[in-house]
Amino acid sequence: MNRRKFVQNTLSASIGLMAMPALATPKNPQGLVLGHGTHQYKLNTEWGNLDPSRYPVKDCHEMVQDSKGRILLLTNETKNNVIIYDKSGKLLETWGTEYPGAHGLTLSKENGEDFLFISDNNRHQVIKTTIDGKVVMTLDYPKESGYYKKQEQYIPTEVAIGPNGDIYVADGYGEQWITQYDHNGRFIRSFGGRGSAPSNLMNAHGICLDDRDVQNPTLIVSAREENAFKRYSLSGTYLETIPLPGAYVCRAVIYGNELYAAVLKSRAYSNDPSGFVIVLDKNNKLISSLAGSTPTYSGDIPDEMYQTQKVFIYPHDVCIDDDENMYVAQWNSGKVYPYKLNRI
Repeated sequence: MNRRKFVQNTLSASIGLMAMPALATPKNPQGLVLGHGTHQYKLNTEWGNLDPSRYPVKDCHEMVQDSKGRILLLTNETKNNVIIYDKSGKLLETWGTEYPGAHGLTLSKENGEDFLFISDNNRHQVIKTTIDGKVVMTLDYPKESGYYKKQEQYIPTEVAIGPNGDIYVADGYGEQWITQYDHNGRFIRSFGGRGSAPSNLMNAHGICLDDRDVQNPTLIVSAREENAFKRYSLSGTYLETIPLPGAYVCRAVIYGNELYAAVLKSRAYSNDPSGFVIVLDKNNKLISSLAGSTPTYSGDIPDEMYQTQKVFIYPHDVCIDDDENMYVAQWNSGKVYPYKLNRI
Protein backbone atom coordinates (compact mmCIF):
# COMPACT_ATOMS: atom_id res chain seq x y z
CA MET A 1 0.00 0.00 0.00
CA ASN A 2 1.21 3.50 -0.84
CA ARG A 3 -0.22 6.93 -0.26
CA ARG A 4 -1.66 7.20 -3.76
CA LYS A 5 -3.91 4.27 -2.85
CA PHE A 6 -4.57 5.59 0.63
CA VAL A 7 -7.62 7.66 -0.28
CA GLN A 8 -9.39 4.94 -2.29
CA ASN A 9 -13.01 4.52 -1.39
CA THR A 10 -15.20 1.46 -1.84
CA LEU A 11 -18.94 1.14 -2.19
CA SER A 12 -19.25 -0.97 0.94
CA ALA A 13 -17.37 1.59 3.01
CA SER A 14 -19.58 4.38 1.68
CA ILE A 15 -22.74 2.50 2.62
CA GLY A 16 -21.36 1.77 6.09
CA LEU A 17 -20.41 5.39 6.72
CA MET A 18 -23.89 6.54 5.71
CA ALA A 19 -25.27 4.27 8.42
CA MET A 20 -23.10 5.72 11.17
CA PRO A 21 -24.43 8.44 13.49
CA ALA A 22 -23.79 12.04 12.48
CA LEU A 23 -20.58 13.55 13.80
CA ALA A 24 -20.63 16.12 16.54
CA THR A 25 -18.56 19.12 15.43
CA PRO A 26 -17.56 21.30 18.41
CA LYS A 27 -17.34 25.00 17.55
CA ASN A 28 -14.40 25.33 19.92
CA PRO A 29 -12.80 22.00 20.89
CA GLN A 30 -10.38 23.67 23.32
CA GLY A 31 -11.00 22.19 26.77
CA LEU A 32 -13.24 19.41 25.47
CA VAL A 33 -13.20 16.22 27.57
CA LEU A 34 -12.59 13.09 25.51
CA GLY A 35 -12.47 9.40 26.32
CA HIS A 36 -14.28 6.89 28.50
CA GLY A 37 -14.09 5.41 31.97
CA THR A 38 -10.71 5.67 33.68
CA HIS A 39 -9.02 7.18 30.60
CA GLN A 40 -10.48 10.62 30.02
CA TYR A 41 -8.56 13.69 28.91
CA LYS A 42 -9.03 17.44 28.52
CA LEU A 43 -8.03 18.69 25.06
CA ASN A 44 -5.52 21.52 24.54
CA THR A 45 -5.32 22.40 20.84
CA GLU A 46 -2.93 25.31 21.46
CA TRP A 47 -0.17 23.44 23.29
CA GLY A 48 2.33 23.00 20.44
CA ASN A 49 1.58 26.12 18.40
CA LEU A 50 4.66 27.94 17.03
CA ASP A 51 5.38 30.66 14.49
CA PRO A 52 5.01 28.77 11.18
CA SER A 53 7.23 31.26 9.36
CA ARG A 54 10.13 30.24 11.62
CA TYR A 55 9.25 26.70 12.70
CA PRO A 56 7.02 25.19 10.02
CA VAL A 57 5.59 21.68 9.92
CA LYS A 58 4.13 19.62 7.09
CA ASP A 59 2.92 16.27 8.36
CA CYS A 60 3.37 15.80 12.10
CA HIS A 61 4.19 12.11 12.07
CA GLU A 62 5.45 10.86 15.42
CA MET A 63 6.42 11.95 18.93
CA VAL A 64 8.49 10.54 21.83
CA GLN A 65 9.60 11.69 25.27
CA ASP A 66 13.31 11.53 26.04
CA SER A 67 15.10 10.83 29.31
CA LYS A 68 15.14 14.54 30.17
CA GLY A 69 11.34 14.70 29.97
CA ARG A 70 11.36 16.66 26.69
CA ILE A 71 8.79 15.99 23.96
CA LEU A 72 10.25 15.42 20.48
CA LEU A 73 8.16 15.81 17.33
CA LEU A 74 9.16 14.43 13.92
CA THR A 75 7.91 16.24 10.81
CA ASN A 76 8.81 15.91 7.13
CA GLU A 77 9.47 19.66 6.92
CA THR A 78 13.20 19.91 6.14
CA LYS A 79 13.59 23.34 7.73
CA ASN A 80 13.30 21.58 11.09
CA ASN A 81 12.65 17.83 11.00
CA VAL A 82 12.82 17.50 14.78
CA ILE A 83 11.10 20.03 17.05
CA ILE A 84 11.76 19.71 20.78
CA TYR A 85 9.32 21.04 23.39
CA ASP A 86 9.13 20.96 27.15
CA LYS A 87 5.93 19.56 28.63
CA SER A 88 4.37 23.02 28.86
CA GLY A 89 4.70 23.46 25.08
CA LYS A 90 7.68 25.81 25.19
CA LEU A 91 10.04 25.44 22.24
CA LEU A 92 13.50 24.28 23.33
CA GLU A 93 15.34 23.58 20.08
CA THR A 94 15.07 22.23 16.55
CA TRP A 95 17.33 20.28 14.22
CA GLY A 96 17.30 18.29 11.00
CA THR A 97 17.20 19.37 7.36
CA GLU A 98 17.98 16.12 5.54
CA TYR A 99 14.90 13.95 6.13
CA PRO A 100 12.31 14.75 3.42
CA GLY A 101 10.38 11.55 4.11
CA ALA A 102 10.65 11.62 7.91
CA HIS A 103 7.95 9.23 9.09
CA GLY A 104 8.89 7.01 12.04
CA LEU A 105 10.55 8.13 15.27
CA THR A 106 11.71 5.64 17.90
CA LEU A 107 13.67 6.34 21.08
CA SER A 108 16.35 3.89 22.20
CA LYS A 109 18.14 4.09 25.54
CA GLU A 110 21.64 2.60 25.50
CA ASN A 111 23.96 2.69 28.50
CA GLY A 112 22.24 5.78 29.87
CA GLU A 113 22.25 7.65 26.54
CA ASP A 114 19.28 8.43 24.29
CA PHE A 115 19.34 7.64 20.57
CA LEU A 116 16.73 8.11 17.86
CA PHE A 117 15.79 5.94 14.88
CA ILE A 118 14.26 7.91 12.00
CA SER A 119 12.46 5.97 9.25
CA ASP A 120 12.59 8.01 6.03
CA ASN A 121 10.17 7.08 3.24
CA ASN A 122 11.86 9.21 0.57
CA ARG A 123 15.40 8.09 1.35
CA HIS A 124 14.34 4.43 1.74
CA GLN A 125 16.53 4.26 4.82
CA VAL A 126 16.52 4.10 8.60
CA ILE A 127 18.92 6.53 10.26
CA LYS A 128 20.12 6.24 13.85
CA THR A 129 21.13 9.53 15.47
CA THR A 130 22.14 10.92 18.81
CA ILE A 131 19.45 12.89 20.61
CA ASP A 132 20.83 16.09 19.08
CA GLY A 133 20.94 14.75 15.51
CA LYS A 134 24.42 13.34 14.90
CA VAL A 135 24.19 10.34 12.57
CA VAL A 136 25.72 7.17 14.01
CA MET A 137 24.25 4.46 11.72
CA THR A 138 22.36 4.21 8.44
CA LEU A 139 20.45 1.09 7.40
CA ASP A 140 19.79 0.71 3.68
CA TYR A 141 17.34 -1.74 2.15
CA PRO A 142 17.84 -5.35 3.32
CA LYS A 143 19.14 -6.92 0.11
CA GLU A 144 20.50 -9.80 2.22
CA SER A 145 16.91 -10.96 2.73
CA GLY A 146 16.46 -11.81 -0.93
CA TYR A 147 13.09 -10.06 -1.01
CA TYR A 148 14.21 -6.80 -2.59
CA LYS A 149 15.70 -6.17 -6.02
CA LYS A 150 16.15 -2.43 -5.56
CA GLN A 151 16.09 0.18 -2.81
CA GLU A 152 12.91 1.83 -4.09
CA GLN A 153 10.90 -1.25 -3.11
CA TYR A 154 11.79 -0.59 0.53
CA ILE A 155 9.74 2.14 2.24
CA PRO A 156 10.35 1.84 6.00
CA THR A 157 7.80 3.36 8.33
CA GLU A 158 8.76 2.37 11.89
CA VAL A 159 11.42 0.78 14.12
CA ALA A 160 11.23 -1.18 17.38
CA ILE A 161 14.18 -2.04 19.61
CA GLY A 162 14.33 -5.44 21.30
CA PRO A 163 15.46 -6.08 24.87
CA ASN A 164 18.93 -7.12 23.63
CA GLY A 165 19.28 -4.14 21.30
CA ASP A 166 18.12 -5.90 18.13
CA ILE A 167 16.57 -3.54 15.59
CA TYR A 168 13.24 -4.40 13.92
CA VAL A 169 12.23 -2.33 10.89
CA ALA A 170 8.68 -2.36 9.47
CA ASP A 171 8.47 -1.84 5.71
CA GLY A 172 4.92 -0.54 5.96
CA TYR A 173 4.68 1.23 2.60
CA GLY A 174 6.81 -1.25 0.69
CA GLU A 175 6.89 -5.04 0.64
CA GLN A 176 5.52 -5.47 4.20
CA TRP A 177 8.49 -7.36 5.64
CA ILE A 178 9.73 -6.90 9.19
CA THR A 179 13.53 -7.00 9.05
CA GLN A 180 15.56 -7.83 12.14
CA TYR A 181 19.13 -6.62 12.66
CA ASP A 182 21.45 -6.98 15.60
CA HIS A 183 22.59 -3.96 17.61
CA ASN A 184 25.36 -3.24 15.10
CA GLY A 185 23.08 -3.36 12.07
CA ARG A 186 23.94 -6.87 10.88
CA PHE A 187 21.04 -8.61 9.11
CA ILE A 188 19.40 -11.49 10.99
CA ARG A 189 16.11 -12.29 9.25
CA SER A 190 12.95 -10.94 7.63
CA PHE A 191 9.43 -12.12 8.48
CA GLY A 192 5.82 -11.17 7.83
CA GLY A 193 5.56 -9.93 4.25
CA ARG A 194 2.65 -10.36 1.91
CA GLY A 195 2.39 -14.14 2.39
CA SER A 196 -0.48 -16.29 3.54
CA ALA A 197 -2.84 -15.27 6.34
CA PRO A 198 -2.75 -14.99 9.27
CA SER A 199 1.01 -14.40 9.52
CA ASN A 200 1.12 -11.99 6.57
CA LEU A 201 0.97 -8.22 6.90
CA MET A 202 -1.16 -5.72 5.02
CA ASN A 203 0.18 -2.18 5.56
CA ALA A 204 2.64 -2.94 8.38
CA HIS A 205 2.68 0.72 9.30
CA GLY A 206 3.93 0.47 12.89
CA ILE A 207 5.87 -1.81 15.19
CA CYS A 208 6.63 -1.71 18.90
CA LEU A 209 8.09 -3.84 21.66
CA ASP A 210 5.43 -5.09 24.07
CA ASP A 211 7.22 -5.74 27.35
CA ARG A 212 4.18 -5.75 29.62
CA ASP A 213 4.91 -9.41 30.25
CA VAL A 214 8.51 -8.97 31.39
CA GLN A 215 9.26 -12.69 31.09
CA ASN A 216 7.89 -12.90 27.54
CA PRO A 217 8.36 -9.70 25.51
CA THR A 218 6.88 -9.71 22.02
CA LEU A 219 6.36 -7.44 19.02
CA ILE A 220 3.10 -5.75 18.07
CA VAL A 221 2.82 -4.84 14.39
CA SER A 222 0.09 -2.78 12.75
CA ALA A 223 -1.89 -4.47 9.99
CA ARG A 224 -3.85 -1.38 9.01
CA GLU A 225 -5.72 -2.75 6.01
CA GLU A 226 -6.95 -5.60 8.20
CA ASN A 227 -8.03 -3.25 11.02
CA ALA A 228 -5.83 -5.15 13.45
CA PHE A 229 -2.59 -5.50 15.34
CA LYS A 230 -0.58 -8.70 14.95
CA ARG A 231 1.71 -10.14 17.59
CA TYR A 232 5.00 -11.88 16.79
CA SER A 233 7.74 -13.44 18.88
CA LEU A 234 11.13 -11.73 18.91
CA SER A 235 12.30 -14.36 16.41
CA GLY A 236 9.44 -13.61 14.00
CA THR A 237 6.93 -16.33 14.78
CA TYR A 238 3.31 -15.24 14.34
CA LEU A 239 1.40 -15.53 17.62
CA GLU A 240 -2.00 -13.85 17.35
CA THR A 241 -4.18 -11.18 15.77
CA ILE A 242 -5.83 -8.44 17.84
CA PRO A 243 -8.91 -7.42 15.81
CA LEU A 244 -10.03 -3.78 15.91
CA PRO A 245 -13.02 -3.54 13.54
CA GLY A 246 -13.34 -0.21 11.79
CA ALA A 247 -10.00 1.10 13.06
CA TYR A 248 -7.26 1.95 10.60
CA VAL A 249 -4.58 1.79 13.29
CA CYS A 250 -1.17 3.43 13.30
CA ARG A 251 1.60 2.22 15.64
CA ALA A 252 0.97 0.80 19.07
CA VAL A 253 2.43 2.73 22.02
CA ILE A 254 2.90 0.89 25.31
CA TYR A 255 2.81 2.82 28.58
CA GLY A 256 2.37 0.96 31.86
CA ASN A 257 -0.19 -1.79 31.34
CA GLU A 258 -2.04 0.00 28.55
CA LEU A 259 -1.68 0.11 24.79
CA TYR A 260 -2.45 3.41 23.05
CA ALA A 261 -2.84 4.03 19.32
CA ALA A 262 -3.92 6.73 16.91
CA VAL A 263 -6.59 5.63 14.45
CA LEU A 264 -6.16 7.45 11.20
CA LYS A 265 -9.77 7.01 10.12
CA SER A 266 -12.87 4.88 10.47
CA ARG A 267 -12.72 1.93 8.06
CA ALA A 268 -9.80 1.04 5.86
CA TYR A 269 -10.98 2.61 2.60
CA SER A 270 -12.82 5.71 3.71
CA ASN A 271 -11.53 8.98 2.27
CA ASP A 272 -13.18 10.94 5.06
CA PRO A 273 -10.53 12.86 7.07
CA SER A 274 -11.58 11.32 10.35
CA GLY A 275 -9.72 9.83 13.25
CA PHE A 276 -9.67 9.07 16.95
CA VAL A 277 -7.41 7.56 19.62
CA ILE A 278 -7.95 4.20 21.33
CA VAL A 279 -6.77 2.75 24.65
CA LEU A 280 -6.53 -1.00 25.30
CA ASP A 281 -5.96 -2.57 28.71
CA LYS A 282 -3.33 -5.17 29.64
CA ASN A 283 -5.51 -7.87 28.04
CA ASN A 284 -5.83 -5.79 24.86
CA LYS A 285 -9.48 -5.05 25.53
CA LEU A 286 -10.75 -1.68 24.29
CA ILE A 287 -11.50 0.55 27.30
CA SER A 288 -11.51 4.11 25.94
CA SER A 289 -11.85 5.97 22.66
CA LEU A 290 -11.02 9.65 22.35
CA ALA A 291 -13.39 11.27 19.83
CA GLY A 292 -14.60 7.77 18.98
CA SER A 293 -17.55 5.52 19.73
CA THR A 294 -18.14 4.06 23.18
CA PRO A 295 -16.28 0.74 23.56
CA THR A 296 -18.71 -2.18 23.28
CA TYR A 297 -18.19 -5.86 22.59
CA SER A 298 -19.99 -8.68 20.86
CA GLY A 299 -18.31 -11.71 22.31
CA ASP A 300 -14.53 -11.39 22.31
CA ILE A 301 -14.33 -8.86 19.46
CA PRO A 302 -15.08 -5.14 19.84
CA ASP A 303 -17.99 -3.75 17.86
CA GLU A 304 -17.05 -1.63 14.87
CA MET A 305 -15.45 1.66 15.88
CA TYR A 306 -16.01 5.04 14.31
CA GLN A 307 -15.37 8.72 14.92
CA THR A 308 -18.08 10.52 16.91
CA GLN A 309 -16.56 13.98 17.39
CA LYS A 310 -14.83 16.03 14.71
CA VAL A 311 -11.75 16.87 16.77
CA PHE A 312 -8.83 15.13 15.03
CA ILE A 313 -7.92 15.03 11.35
CA TYR A 314 -5.89 11.93 10.52
CA PRO A 315 -4.18 11.46 13.91
CA HIS A 316 -0.95 9.61 13.18
CA ASP A 317 0.72 8.99 16.55
CA VAL A 318 0.39 9.45 20.28
CA CYS A 319 3.00 10.01 22.98
CA ILE A 320 2.29 9.39 26.67
CA ASP A 321 4.47 11.43 29.03
CA ASP A 322 5.63 10.58 32.54
CA ASP A 323 2.56 12.33 33.98
CA GLU A 324 0.29 10.11 31.82
CA ASN A 325 -0.75 13.04 29.65
CA MET A 326 -1.11 12.44 25.93
CA TYR A 327 0.20 14.24 22.84
CA VAL A 328 -1.30 13.68 19.39
CA ALA A 329 0.50 14.28 16.09
CA GLN A 330 -1.66 14.54 12.95
CA TRP A 331 -0.92 13.78 9.29
CA ASN A 332 -2.30 15.72 6.32
CA SER A 333 -4.25 17.98 8.65
CA GLY A 334 -3.47 21.48 7.46
CA LYS A 335 -0.02 21.73 9.06
CA VAL A 336 -1.40 21.85 12.59
CA TYR A 337 0.99 21.48 15.51
CA PRO A 338 0.52 18.68 18.06
CA TYR A 339 -2.33 18.69 20.55
CA LYS A 340 -1.93 17.88 24.23
CA LEU A 341 -4.55 16.01 26.23
CA ASN A 342 -4.29 16.27 29.99
CA ARG A 343 -5.27 13.13 31.89
CA ILE A 344 -8.22 13.74 34.20
